[in-house]
Formats: sequence, C-alpha cells, structure tokens
Amino acid sequence: MKHALLGFLRAARLAGVPVSSAESIDAFRAIELTGFDDRAAVRDALALVLGKSAEDQKRVELVFDRYFGGDGAAFDLEGATPDAALEVLDFDIAAFEADLAGSTLALILLDDDRARLVRDLYRAARAERVDEVRFFTQVNATARRMLERLGLAELDAAIERLRARGDARATQMADFLHQRRGAVGQLARDLVERRFAASSGGGADVRRDEFLRDARLANVDRRDVERMRALVRDVARKFAARYSRVRKRAQRGRLDTRKTTRGAIATGGVPFRVHWRTKNLEKPRLLILCDVSGSVATLASFFLLFIHELREAIADVRAFAFSGKALDISDLLERESIEGLGEHVMRAIGFQSSDYGRAFTEIEATGAFDAVDRKTTVVVLGDGRTNYGEARVDLIATLHDRAKRVIWLSPEDRGSWGTDDSEMLRYARHTHVAQTCNRLRHLERFVEELLESP
Repeated sequence: MKHALLGFLRAARLAGVPVSSAESIDAFRAIELTGFDDRAAVRDALALVLGKSAEDQKRVELVFDRYFGGDGAAFDLEGATPDAALEVLDFDIAAFEADLAGSTLALILLDDDRARLVRDLYRAARAERVDEVRFFTQVNATARRMLERLGLAELDAAIERLRARGDARATQMADFLHQRRGAVGQLARDLVERRFAASSGGGADVRRDEFLRDARLANVDRRDVERMRALVRDVARKFAARYSRVRKRAQRGRLDTRKTTRGAIATGGVPFRVHWRTKNLEKPRLLILCDVSGSVATLASFFLLFIHELREAIADVRAFAFSGKALDISDLLERESIEGLGEHVMRAIGFQSSDYGRAFTEIEATGAFDAVDRKTTVVVLGDGRTNYGEARVDLIATLHDRAKRVIWLSPEDRGSWGTDDSEMLRYARHTHVAQTCNRLRHLERFVEELLESP
C-alpha cells in the first residue's frame, strides 16, 4: 500500500492540496495507527493530517473517493446469474485440474477470491505505473498490459482446453470463465480511468475532451464535471442546429420533376416554377422516467442536460425523476437552469433508495401513462434494481403496447442484468430497445438516433 499512498499524495497535490514532505510523513504515520481495514478511518485520518483548512479537508476527501473510489464495489464480478455461478463454483474443480493448469487467474475466478484479485490487480497497476498515465490514449494499452500481468493468456488457454473437451460441464465452466474474463477487463480499465482522472491535469484540451467522451461517467473526476457539462452543451447545440437544417430540407422535400416539367410546357419549357414533393416531419414527443438514486444519478443529470439544451428540437417533453418516490419535473425543465433543476430534485427526493414499483405506480396515477400514444417515445433511465421491492413490470408492458417506442438505458453492463435485486431482464422483455449507457459517447449516439428516427 506504500505505492498506493504515494500515488494518492501525488493526486492530492495535483488537485491543489498543499502537501509537503513533512505532511507526507505524517500521512504515513497516521496510516500506521489506523491500519487499512477501516476505509472511513483511513479517509478521515488523511483529511485531518493533510487538510490545513475545512476546504482543503473536503478536497482531500474528494480526491480519496476518486482515487480509491469504487474499488470494493466494482469487484462484484459480472457475467453469470447467481444460480449458474453457484453451480460452477460448487463443482469439483479437481476434475478439471489438467485443463486449468498454469492459470492462477482461472482458479481465483472459480474460487471467487475477490480479495486476491484486488491485490493482484493493484500489483499489476503498480508495475505498469498507472499513476504516470498522462494521455487518454494510454488507458486501453495500460489496462491491457495489466491483464497480461494477471495471466490473461493463460486464462484464454484454459478456456480453450475446457471447450475442446466437448462435455457439458466443461463447456459450462468455460462459458463462466469467459464471462468473468470480460468483467475483469472492465475492472482493469475502470481502475486506470479513475487514476488518470485523479492524477492527470484537468486541462480542457482536445485530448482530455476525447478521454471524457469515452470514459465511464462514474469514473470522471469531479474537477471535470463542468468541462463535461460544456461538452454536453456543445454537442446538444450541434444536434439542434443540424436537426433544424434537416427538418427544413425534409419539409421542403425532393424535386418533383414530373410536375415541374408539366408546368414548364406553358412557358416554352422554361421551369419558372419549381415543384417539390413535400414531406411532413414530426418532432419527437418524449416521456422520460429518470432514476436519480445512487449510480444512476450521474447518467440522469447529463441526459437531462441534453434534453434541456434540445428543447427546440423536441416538440413535447414530460419528465419524471424518481428514487423512493416520483417527482414531475416537466415544468422545471422549461423554467429552471440545469443546476436549479438538480438542486430541486435532490431536495425533494435525493438520497433515497430506489423503489421502482412505487414510483411507476405514482407516475401512472398522474395520468402520464394514459397520454402515451403512437407518437410518443418513452425513455427510462435506470439500473432496474428494485431493492427486492415490487417491480410493476406490467406498467412497462402497458407502455410498450401504447407507445411508438420504449427505450431503456442502463448504466450497468449486460452481465449485471438479472443479478441480485436487478429486474432488468424482466423489464427488457417489454422494451423496443434496452442497452447499456454509461459513457458520454453512448449518450451522444442515443440522442442522435432519437432525433433522426422517423
């Protein structure tokens, strides 16, 4: 952990915290007293010894959350349903000893030894000097080298040997390991992204903008939130301008050569009057349902910013935010700034656990679902995690039958759908499109398709 603490101190300096050599020594002494078992105690101790003022202490806490943030929660490996995972994890691994030989990573995944995986991933990060990554183009390459140090090649070889056996149990184990392989790859990339966001300069140059567009939203440093908002506004304005031009072109239509030629007969073949095939193009109508609890809040805030900037390109927007209960924010989108909208939502329903069943029931009671017709596109942003409460999948099924399209955007990768309290697989059956959306590029692509769809 010595190297991790040194990297954190470097990140704190870059964030503007004045950390001297003496304070660095104090930080190490404080950690010797607290140990590493209690995350909150480590965070508080570092804030006390490094922060010379309340503002500096808050900055230290923010850097700590970014630098070390998500590491524990992220190692909830994705890929198989709990039942399938247990069936493999309880299987007699000794029967496949020859196939798994040489792949320590395969054994770690089958044993579900997450603590060992965390340690090995951090060792690989330290060996690849993750804290020295300065360009977003280095993120993927660094993550790939980390995976190679973990034993990716040996894992792939073990998977191939299992598949070559041809029996059902070996194939099941191979599928399980392949799914977990993808999850470990995402964990490595997330770690590099977080370190890059925390340790690199916050400059608003082109290369940093490219990184911000492609980084997972949950990994973006809080210093870059304003830059992200600027990027969203720029993209939204480009979409609005382009949509306006396309709309004018579409309304004018294509040249009607037959009608123009017939009309030119009376003027000796000179087409004094040009006729066009006109086409009616309707602006999209939206019903938006935004989960603003937990990890979904970041995605929801940027999506609402998109909609806020695209009001001229969208005919009608009815929007609800929800967590434990629902809140109609349609009027707020029209009259509030995006900052004011966020403050209002957080005051009203912030910091609540999500309750999809209650929220959907409350929204239905407002009559919003009854107003949905074949011209309405319904967009739901949420991870579908119901905290084991009632899901009210029937209401989504009703919207599917009434609406032009029902689109569900989830911040979680597909491997997590249906695990634990997630009802995403049940919800997805009653949507026209259900897809992962956790990067700015995903949002850009979605909004473009939304505006250009017939």
